[in-house]
Amino acid sequence: MSTEPTIAARTAAPKQNPMLKLALEMGPLVLFFLANSRPALFRPLLEPIMPASLLEGEKAGIFAATLVLMISVVVSLLISWRLTKRLPVMPVVTCIAVVFFGVLTFLFHDDLFIKLKPTIVNAIFGAVLLGSLAFGKLLLPVVLDSVMHLTEEGWRKLTVRWGLFFFVLAALNEIVWRTQTTDFWVSFKVFGIMPLTIIFALSQVPLILKYEVKNPDAE
Repeated sequence: MSTEPTIAARTAAPKQNPMLKLALEMGPLVLFFLANSRPALFRPLLEPIMPASLLEGEKAGIFAATLVLMISVVVSLLISWRLTKRLPVMPVVTCIAVVFFGVLTFLFHDDLFIKLKPTIVNAIFGAVLLGSLAFGKLLLPVVLDSVMHLTEEGWRKLTVRWGLFFFVLAALNEIVWRTQTTDFWVSFKVFGIMPLTIIFALSQVPLILKYEVKNPDAE
C-alpha cells in the first residue's frame, strides 16, 4: 500500500457522456459565431427583446452574438443540471460571467464588456488556483470537475500548470481583442481557445500518468 498522500478529486456522481459534454460546451460558442457572422438569421428571435438600434450598424453582429450567447449558456447549464443533478464550478462561473458582462454590454451599448469577459474570468481562475496553493488548498479538482486520483504532489504540479495556462489565455485574449477586428476576435474565441485548451490538457497526460494513484481504494 502506498504511503504517499493522495487526493481524490470528487466523490462518485452521475457523469455526462464526453461527446454530450463537449456539445454543451461548444454549442453556445458555435451559436455565438453564427450570430456574429449572420445576425439577420437571428433577428426574428432577437427583435422582441433587443432594441432595434442595436440590430443595425457595424456592431449588429456582436450585439446579436452576445444575446445569443447569454441565452445559450443558460440553456446549456440547465441541460447539464437536468442530466447530472449537479452544477460544476467552471460552467457556473462562466455562465454568471457571460450574463453579467452581457448585461453590461447592453446597458452601455459597448461590446468592450463582452470582450473583457474572457480576460477577467481566466485571470480569476488563474489567481484562485495559484493563490490556493499559498493557503495549502488544492482547488483544481473542483474547478475541473475531475474524478482523477492523484498524489498531492501531482495535484500541486498540475495546479501550477493550469493556473499559469489560465493567465496565458487571459493575456492572449487581451492581445487579440486590442489588436484585431471584432470578427477575428470572435473566431479566435470560438476556434482558437478551445483547441488550445484541448492541446494543453492532452500535454498534461504524462504528468497525470506519473502521479496517478492506480488503486485509490487501497489508500
